[in-house]
Amino acid sequence: MLPSWEPLWPYRAVLAVDARDFGSLDSKGMQRVNADIPPLLTQALSASNVSAHWERRVFGQHTGDGYVAGMDPEVLPALVGHFPDALRQALSSRRAEYPHLKPLQLRVSIHVGPLPQSGLGVPMVHTHRLLDDKALRAVLKRGHPEITNTAVIVSQRVYEDVFDSGCVNDDVLPAHFHRRLVRVKKFEQPAYLHLPGFDWGLADPDIFEPSTTAGGDEEPGAEALVTSAPTAPAGPGAVTFNQYGEHGKQGYNFYDKRGRQ
Repeated sequence: MLPSWEPLWPYRAVLAVDARDFGSLDSKGMQRVNADIPPLLTQALSASNVSAHWERRVFGQHTGDGYVAGMDPEVLPALVGHFPDALRQALSSRRAEYPHLKPLQLRVSIHVGPLPQSGLGVPMVHTHRLLDDKALRAVLKRGHPEITNTAVIVSQRVYEDVFDSGCVNDDVLPAHFHRRLVRVKKFEQPAYLHLPGFDWGLADPDIFEPSTTAGGDEEPGAEALVTSAPTAPAGPGAVTFNQYGEHGKQGYNFYDKRGRQ
């Protein structure tokens, strides 16, 4: 007798978004944001040339302050490439059209994995863990809401599948994505942070130092995002950031005018 086997669920590209500072809105404002997010996604995905896939999405559902849905994994190059900037432009157009409304900032996570039609499964959980990353929250909190309206994080699997295949859409480069170790509850995996059009080489490490929040529903600020192998100081007053150990613990060294640590 031949052995029995279970068919694997179809692989889905999972797209999830959350609105920043949703809890500060009144009931009417919450309803407005909840209603605005799907059309904004439709607009950005249409500009990314994946409208047909979006119309066939599975387990699409509101999450109160956001939206989540699954699509065919073949859309991943478009989601990683053109979609983030298209969403940024859609949000900018909303701000210009409705200047009386509070600017809307969206966190986005993109993952891929086998999921049933219901969407219930580990890849869905991981997608939401990525969405809760502290650095993803921090960059929107620290950014000007009328300028930095979109922050994206993609799983390592998505990053590797897209860039290793050479299929990424638009002119987005691997250097537009910053690798970091995401730790949320029991979840601990590498992922890649992306701000449309942002050059990570220009980042001031100090702005990503841990900070505390007085009140509000935001988590504390992110750990230092800029990491590198230990290097010699660049000059008097230089600060070097280093990453240590298998769990990516980070620290920095300050050197005085005599080059002493």
